[in-house]
Amino acid sequence: MFNIRQSLELIVSSAIAEATGLADCKAHVIYSSRPEFGDYQANGVMTVAKQLKSNPRELAARVVSALQENDLIADAQVAGPGFINLFLKDATLAGAATRFAHGQQKMIGTVESPQRIVVDYSGPNLAKEMHVGHLRGTIIGDCLVRVLETVGHDVIRQNHVGDWGTQFGMLIAHMESLGENSAQVHTHLADLETFYREAKTRFDQEPGFADLARGYVVKLQRGDPACLQAWKKFIDESLSHCENVYQRLGVTLTTRDLMPESLYNNELDGILNSLRETGLLTVSDGAQCVFLDEFTGKEGTPLPAIVQKSDGGYLYATTDLAALRHRGLNLRADRVLYVVDARQSLHFQLAFAIARKAGFVPANCSLEHIAYGTMMGEDGKPFKTRSGDTVKLNELLEESVRRAHDIVNGKSPELSPEHREQIANVVGISAVKYADLSKNRTSDYIFDWATMLSFDGNTAPYMLYAYARIKSILRRQGEGIVHPELSEIRITAVEERNLVIKILQFPEVIGVVAAECYPNYLCAYLYELAGVFMRFYEACPVLKAETELRASRVTLVSLTANTLKHGLGLLGLETLEQM
Repeated sequence: MFNIRQSLELIVSSAIAEATGLADCKAHVIYSSRPEFGDYQANGVMTVAKQLKSNPRELAARVVSALQENDLIADAQVAGPGFINLFLKDATLAGAATRFAHGQQKMIGTVESPQRIVVDYSGPNLAKEMHVGHLRGTIIGDCLVRVLETVGHDVIRQNHVGDWGTQFGMLIAHMESLGENSAQVHTHLADLETFYREAKTRFDQEPGFADLARGYVVKLQRGDPACLQAWKKFIDESLSHCENVYQRLGVTLTTRDLMPESLYNNELDGILNSLRETGLLTVSDGAQCVFLDEFTGKEGTPLPAIVQKSDGGYLYATTDLAALRHRGLNLRADRVLYVVDARQSLHFQLAFAIARKAGFVPANCSLEHIAYGTMMGEDGKPFKTRSGDTVKLNELLEESVRRAHDIVNGKSPELSPEHREQIANVVGISAVKYADLSKNRTSDYIFDWATMLSFDGNTAPYMLYAYARIKSILRRQGEGIVHPELSEIRITAVEERNLVIKILQFPEVIGVVAAECYPNYLCAYLYELAGVFMRFYEACPVLKAETELRASRVTLVSLTANTLKHGLGLLGLETLEQM
């Protein structure tokens, strides 16, 4: 794998070590903000100079002198108080791009030390249909598993669906009161959301119903056959809704990845015993709790993690501890990622801390909450329907495809109905996904139809159109016409050089996404790549260039298309050859 920044980091770090005699020096290579400052900039000298109490600019000059002759750096210049501007060799850049274009070298290589990484994502509540609140966790998680697998990690998907707990006691109680085989039950199960809403209303308002529901939860957890039979009806109906949504979204989750709460039910007594044996368990108001010194409330009062209620029922915390133990000790994960709403932050901090103290996960296993914010409506509140109801995810996707269809009909009426329908489906689904993935996952964002379906700016329609336009250039050229020995990429203009460098930064970006888990970095990179390509295409004739230069530029166009397609694919977006 040819990773420019990684290579520069090694070269300059070695030069700093030679100039100072210090081991383990960091060059801290970053992208240059302006072309006159070079292609990259190393600013690690500032830190080392402070450590040595020396003049950073003088030290930077010594580092530049210590740089050995290499194939990557054409020139290094000291700038400002001690920065080092790095200019790269055109021949090296062109050679790497040519190897990638010809398939002689993979653009995205595998990491030196692959890890086993468990990714817990999507996790809908099976008591009702998936709604917009499940969108972010599902598509962010799917992007991350695609990226992690691409760089060579052993990724285990885990869909920790909520199929256990109070909501199911509520549904079973409602079903039993209606008569399990009544026509009303069968009709309402087809609309699980309505059935859930009816049960929730009774739970909140009807005297005695909440206690009845909680009793059913305990019976369910203890394996009561009648409760299990009723429970399975809800699960089967809800899973069919989930599978339909996953197919429409084009995510990689399958039924093989299901690890529902119920699968851990037989382990919950053992979790309690382990916590008791390690001295972590305390009885508080009849409930079994864990109190950790580092977790306190607003007034300094101890904050409990309840693992068993006073009536004997277990909670999400107990199930999550069982899942952590399974992932840490049975799956032997090196890293566990929980792609879950930011509002669950305290819950996971507690669960991770308890799991470590109880020995449920090895000390070297990284536990990470990949938190994300909320999708908001134009009013700045969580996205709802006009009537205030939760928006079903499937209905949101259908609306997006419908709106995309209206746009496609207006822009391309000459296309066949089937072709317009295909484009609308791809654009509609991609627009919803990209609008979300392009935002910093930790932030809330405003859902806006006009922006996400626009063909201007950092949107899915723009990105899909940019790819289709590049493919149209190749169709007009005829990729097979370019003779292999003439298709070596040459750099003859600054716009070509900028495009080559931007393409070669692809593996750097993927490495950062794999490490830090921010899909918006990839979206920003692809948007920049599309912009750099357009500036290249406007300044550098492709189809009208003389033969040898034409071959070079067509090869560069093809490499750009492949990079865009690969990147969009890692986001979980389907591309279109023609729009």
